[in-house]
Amino acid sequence: MRGLSIADQQTVEMAAAISQHAKVLLMDETTAALTPSEVKDLFRVMRQLRDQGAALAFIGHRLEEIFEICDRITILRDGEIVGHKLTRETSIDEILRLMVGRPMDAMFARQITHQLGDVALEVKSLCRAGEFQNISFNVRQGEIVALAGLVGAGRTEVARAIFGIAPADSGEVHVAGQPARIHGPRDAMRLGLALVPEDRQHHGVLMPQSIWRNATLAIADRLTRLGLVRDSAARAQTTDYVHRLQVRLRNIGQPIRELSGGNQQKIVLAKWLMTKPRIMILDEPTRGIDIGAKAEVHKLVSSLAAEGIAVLMISSELPEILAMADRILVMREGRLVRELSRADATAHRVIEAATGQVQQVA
Repeated sequence: MRGLSIADQQTVEMAAAISQHAKVLLMDETTAALTPSEVKDLFRVMRQLRDQGAALAFIGHRLEEIFEICDRITILRDGEIVGHKLTRETSIDEILRLMVGRPMDAMFARQITHQLGDVALEVKSLCRAGEFQNISFNVRQGEIVALAGLVGAGRTEVARAIFGIAPADSGEVHVAGQPARIHGPRDAMRLGLALVPEDRQHHGVLMPQSIWRNATLAIADRLTRLGLVRDSAARAQTTDYVHRLQVRLRNIGQPIRELSGGNQQKIVLAKWLMTKPRIMILDEPTRGIDIGAKAEVHKLVSSLAAEGIAVLMISSELPEILAMADRILVMREGRLVRELSRADATAHRVIEAATGQVQQVA
């Protein structure tokens, strides 16, 4: 199972649950890693189960899906129920207002303007057999470049290749104008790269470990004395970033598994920010977190760009991409097929390219 993609793991898990002929199904973020066609198939099965008398509780943050499949909506904020609504009698705007406790106007808009600098990361003709081919692009200092596309388009594989987790078969990576030899994550880190992975629970944190140990994993070598980590220094660093990122927790010594998804993601971000990166690669940075935490992550990413950090962001959330990115690179079946400037980007154009309705770029 561990060799499957997140989407395929999710599909197998759903098949296992449905095969038990349960009368009550609790579905927590079931569609987060699925393609639109897979979501359509899932909803068809859900309706069949409903018609057969099953009761389904669907937990999710994609409100268009909730409005499509659910009869009633219960809204929670900060651990408390703040509303019950019949789907046919409410709207997405009203649900969002209840979720975050304030109006939604311009919530996801870029909040900090910034100037673009020199090219920080350049990828030339990157190829890896069976995953992606001829990938070329650059990211400038202070720029947010989004990699868009459907699940399975090869975006995560490109990020992993750049960071040295699964190096490319051919092609070049340049950092700050110089050829970079990246054979593994340590090489990437030495060059000032950081990667926030798509699957934070398996690749981003050690779930049984404390918050402070997780937060300082990437700089552990800087906090050691005679081969032992100086706990006081690690705790101090963590406390500083917990305050900066407004992480909600009891104390930094509690296991990270006890935090919500949004707060776990903030600790993963803190871990990499402690390395003082020049280039941040963010793979689905807001997957599976609530709308309020998404806004906080967006604000953080915008501030990083304003500080001159080059940001490569992979996201399947179209509103997120359109709101945050200076440029959008669309991938399909392992190839870059379109580049869109912020001014030219629309949801229709991104979807058109991702689904194969336009020709690939030269």
